[in-house]
Amino acid sequence: MSDEKKRDDYVLEMNEKSSNFEPAQPSRSPAPPMSSSANSPLLPILSYCGSSILMTVTNKYVLSPTFNLNFFLICVQSVVCVVAIQTCKSLGFITYRDFNTDEAKKWFPISLLLIGMIYTGSKSIQYLSIPVYTIFKNLTIILIAYGEVLWFGGSVTSMTLMSFGLMVISSIIAAWADVQAALSSHGGKALSAEAQAKMATLNAGYVWMMVNCFCTAAYVLGMRKRIKLTNFKDFDTMYYNNLLSIPILLVCSVLLESWTPANLNINFPPAHRMPVISAMVISGLSSVFISYTSAWCVRVTSSTTYSMVGALNKLPIAVSGLIFFDAPVTLASVSAIALGFGSGIVYAIAKVWQGQANKAVLPTVNRGPMSASSASMRDSLKA
Repeated sequence: MSDEKKRDDYVLEMNEKSSNFEPAQPSRSPAPPMSSSANSPLLPILSYCGSSILMTVTNKYVLSPTFNLNFFLICVQSVVCVVAIQTCKSLGFITYRDFNTDEAKKWFPISLLLIGMIYTGSKSIQYLSIPVYTIFKNLTIILIAYGEVLWFGGSVTSMTLMSFGLMVISSIIAAWADVQAALSSHGGKALSAEAQAKMATLNAGYVWMMVNCFCTAAYVLGMRKRIKLTNFKDFDTMYYNNLLSIPILLVCSVLLESWTPANLNINFPPAHRMPVISAMVISGLSSVFISYTSAWCVRVTSSTTYSMVGALNKLPIAVSGLIFFDAPVTLASVSAIALGFGSGIVYAIAKVWQGQANKAVLPTVNRGPMSASSASMRDSLKA
C-alpha cells in the first residue's frame, strides 16, 4: 500500500523527507567500489520520479468511475507490498524488524489512520483528474505545517506563507478550470442532465479530497508522535502499516462491498480483466519502488537536492494525467499546474532556508521542538 499512498505522494510532507533505508549487513570481504553510474544522481532521481508516476497512473487506471471495490484494491496492494519487501529481505537487499506484538499494538492506530488516508485518496482520484488531484494534495502541506505549530512547536516563515498562498490560488484555478471544462463539454448548459451528472462527480471528488487532506494530516502528525515510541525506520513502517492493514481491509471489503457476480463483472470486465489485475499488482509494487528509490536518492544526493526533487516531481505526475487520460487541457488547467508546481518549488526553498537558519543557531541556544520534517531528516541521516 502506498503512502502516496505515499507515501503519495504529496509528494507529501512525509514523502519529501529522506527515506530511512537500512541496507543489508555487508560481508567481511571488502566490497567492490561502486560504479560511477550507481553514484550518479540522475538515475536515482529519474527512478524516483518514474515510480511516483507509475503509482499514480496505475491507480487512476484501476479506479475507473464504475470501480467500487476500493477496500479490496488497497488490500491487494498491501499483500503485494508485504510479499515484495519480505522477498527483498530474504535476498538480503533490505532489512527491517521482525514482527513484534508490543510494537504492533503501539502502531495499530497509525495503520487505521493510513487506511483512512488511502481510502479517501482512492475515492478522490477516482472522481478527479490527476492534475487536479495533485494540485489539491498541496493543501495537505498547509494542514501539516499548522499542526506542527500547534502540537510540536514548529514555525512558519514568511516565504512558507507565500507558498501556501500560491497553493490555495492554484487549487481555486484548478477547480474553476474543471468546472468550466465540464460545462463546455456539454455545450455550456449547466441544467442539462449530462452536465449535472458531471458536476455531481466533481463535487463528490472535491468532498473526498477535502476529507483526504485532513486524514493525511492526521496520519502524518500522528506518526510523528507515535514513531518516538517505536523508532521505526522506513521499511519498518511500511511492513507494519501494510501487515496490520490487511485483516482490517479484508473485513471492510467483505462487509461493505458487493461481491456478487454482476458487480465483479463491472469491476473486472472480461475484456480488461487481466490489465486491471496487473495494474493492481504493479501499483502495490510501486510503493516499494518509491521507498527504495527515495533511499537511493538520499545516498547519492544531498537532502537539499532530495527536497527539491520532491517538489519538482509534482510536475511530471500532473502532466501524466494530461498524457495518459482525458484530463482537459486548457489555459486555466495548465496555469493551475504551473502555479501548483511553482508553489512546491517555493515551499521547498523555504524549508531549505529554514533548515539552514536552524543550523546557524549556536548549540547553547535552546531551539525548542523540531518540526516533523526536520526531525525525520535528522533521524534518517544518522549512521
